Amino acid sequence: MSDYGSYPDNWSAISRSIRERADGRCECEGECGLHGGRLKPRRCEERNGEPARWAKGRVILTVAHLNHDKPDCRPENLKAMCNRCHLRIDVTQHVANRRRRAEQTSGQRRFQD
Repeated sequence: MSDYGSYPDNWSAISRSIRERADGRCECEGECGLHGGRLKPRRCEERNGEPARWAKGRVILTVAHLNHDKPDCRPENLKAMCNRCHLRIDVTQHVANRRRRAEQTSGQRRFQD
């Protein structure tokens, strides 16, 4: 469950400027857990609209918040990422959201630590 209300009103313009900065190419350099070289990470090779090299389907370039804080739209906190890298960087949030939705629909609650 995404909280679209936490994005700034001008998110479309911000997102477009980050994707333009990337020139249609994923900017991930290992933040997703992939692309790590022994000496230094390398940049992902995926390009917007092209067939995905490492997944099925076409690449969709999205914009990821590196610190996962949606209102923080500083250019250094944002990277254009292919759908694969973006999903991997946000996987823990996706799992937590799925758990929260399951608890809400089932009526059950987890014990707090």
